[in-house]
Amino acid sequence: MAVYPAHGVGKIESIESRRVGDLEQAFYVMRIVESNMIVMIPTATCGTVGLRNIIPAWEVSKVFAILNERNIETESQPWNQRYREYMNKIKTGSVFEIAVVLRDLLLLRVNKDLSFGERKMMDTARGFLIKEVSLAQQVGEEQVAEELNRIFPSVIIPVTS
Repeated sequence: MAVYPAHGVGKIESIESRRVGDLEQAFYVMRIVESNMIVMIPTATCGTVGLRNIIPAWEVSKVFAILNERNIETESQPWNQRYREYMNKIKTGSVFEIAVVLRDLLLLRVNKDLSFGERKMMDTARGFLIKEVSLAQQVGEEQVAEELNRIFPSVIIPVTS
């Protein structure tokens, strides 16, 4: 299992060689858990594209510390500017950046209606986070979603599988 930025958690099913132009290249063949999509990632550049291991269980506490943080300053900005900023954070593939996006959108949602794009992004961030944390802790996704509901009681997060 690994994380591919902007796609989420996936399972590397095989390593295949393919000819690209004049070069023979090796690729990881990865099936994204959430969408069942197949992605081929060149093994030579997997580090530069952000492919990474699931975080270890001991780092999950950092994720929850980010989600529990409430003394944050949010600047007033148009939704589309905020959307771009958050999308860039999601594209990093960092579980910690994704936690920041989810926290900020859930807190913003308490006082303001989110745009359609922001709601979709919130669902994406939530899905990525729940998948990775459940794998890191080796617990069910429902348990992680319940923990998120305890952190954000005013914004109940439905469990979707």
